Amino acid sequence: MKNRDMPAKKPDINKDFILRILKYFKPYKYMLIFSMLIILISSMMAIVPSMILQKIMDIALPNKDFSLLIKLVGISLGATVGVNLLEVLQSYINMNISQEIIYNMKNDMYNHLQSMSTKFYSTEKQGEIITRISSDIDGVKEVFNSTFVNLLDSSFMLIVTLVALFSMNWKLALIGALTLPLFVISAKKVGTIRWSITKDRQARLSELNQLIQETLSISGSTLVKIFATEEMESDKFASSNRQVTDLQIKEAVAGRWMKFTVHTLIELGPMLIYLAGGYLFFTGEITMGMIFTFSALLTKLYRPILKLSDIHVDIVRSFALFERIFEYFDLKAEITNQANARELIISSGKIEFDSVNFSYDDDNQVLNNITFDVKAGTQTALVGSSGAGKTTISNLINRIYDIDSGSIKIDDQDIKSVTLKSLRKNIGVVTQEPYLFNGTIRDNLMYGTDNLNDDDLLKASKSAYIHDFIMSLPNDYDSIVGNRGIKLSGGQKQRISIARVILNNPQILILDEATSALDSISEAYVQKAMNSLLINRTSIVIAHRLSTIQNSDQILVIEDGRIVEKGNHNSLMHLKGNYYALNQKQFKEEDYYAS
Repeated sequence: MKNRDMPAKKPDINKDFILRILKYFKPYKYMLIFSMLIILISSMMAIVPSMILQKIMDIALPNKDFSLLIKLVGISLGATVGVNLLEVLQSYINMNISQEIIYNMKNDMYNHLQSMSTKFYSTEKQGEIITRISSDIDGVKEVFNSTFVNLLDSSFMLIVTLVALFSMNWKLALIGALTLPLFVISAKKVGTIRWSITKDRQARLSELNQLIQETLSISGSTLVKIFATEEMESDKFASSNRQVTDLQIKEAVAGRWMKFTVHTLIELGPMLIYLAGGYLFFTGEITMGMIFTFSALLTKLYRPILKLSDIHVDIVRSFALFERIFEYFDLKAEITNQANARELIISSGKIEFDSVNFSYDDDNQVLNNITFDVKAGTQTALVGSSGAGKTTISNLINRIYDIDSGSIKIDDQDIKSVTLKSLRKNIGVVTQEPYLFNGTIRDNLMYGTDNLNDDDLLKASKSAYIHDFIMSLPNDYDSIVGNRGIKLSGGQKQRISIARVILNNPQILILDEATSALDSISEAYVQKAMNSLLINRTSIVIAHRLSTIQNSDQILVIEDGRIVEKGNHNSLMHLKGNYYALNQKQFKEEDYYAS
């Protein structure tokens, strides 16, 4: 799956795309209408002080009518205060709308991403995922509060001001509008420049986020320290950060010459009004107050035009933002419940593989015609060289991946016909590298369980031979384990993960090389814990150390995605095939290192 940076071209904007965006605003349509009404009223009130100026200069001042002057100034001040109060109310409404939309979109995105398969997370950059669900969706607030509101505000102000100008004198209004096409031309030019810069900046920002995610995670930072590559990674970060910074600077100053042109036009407009207005004043067509009112209104006319010159770019960027968000929403979940999926009912825990084939992609077949049964309450071990397909087989049982053909059944129920939740709730998994959240031991033990009390917690911990260690900690079960359990040893983390599975009480267990990364003492404790876990449960054990699975009811030897041997330890040793060779090789290696 390729990296999804800012699109190389402007988004394809069509009716369906617009309607899809509006769907998120639909629940707040009445608040939106109210907000639009406030913007319209505010725009009308904003020109009142300028209109009052004409009466002040043409009536109150020439007639020396101080009471009228006070009245007119009061009306002007009241309009100004009213506009500011309306802006406060509008800001409150808009913030509520945008934050609610962000809340809903983040929930939808999080739930959608949880439905994505392991294949998605194994290929997509984690930094990119974080960018989509955080900064991209957070950008919707800016889209609404700035782009949408500015568009309405500027449009209403432009219309109201033009109506006022033409109602006063159409000749002066036309002269004032002469400079408007220059604004539009400048806006289109700067829009193209800023789009290109924004696209590059977004791509570089995703790379920077990925670098942060990889090198500042617990595993990444540890690897950096092991290889003493702090300076190299700092240089990489500085280089990437410099690229982002330079692009942000370029984006900020893009179109500066256009700004120069705009501000020149802003100063030129009133001068033209004074020139043409003076002529009309000399001919007796307009009053002095009207000239100054025109000049004041012209400023209000240019202000929305200036905002709209940036709105064009902001709208395109906003659509690109939604396109990035929708691109993730459009990713199809590869593993889902069937329309008529039912709850898995465990009666004994029997597992059946029938002619199962699987490949991660079309070019590489990983499993070929895998057929075997695991009787209820028995233990089946999977052994073989690295990459033979052992873990893949285990990942098919709880549908971490879906098979290409064949079938897998649990108690005669096809696993594709039952709900994912009921399937996975009945299967406990202990992996080689247990994952713990950065919380308390209690939180990690209780993860995924309901309606359990402290007695259940203590019983499970004792069964996993971890209770005594926990009680030796200053805060016992409320001790913080650190990021990914960094404060605990491998064996301690493994026993906590086993206790967690015990608390979930599944009928079927998958143990994926749960002791291969441990020292002999830790392995002994974990092996005891697993023995407690395996009682009266159906289990599939993937083993690196063959000595740990000699008592298994059934051993399957996997090579190149096929079952090449099947039997118990004694029968396979007597066969003197692959299993026998693996045993001989492993025990020779152990004797060598022991000596």
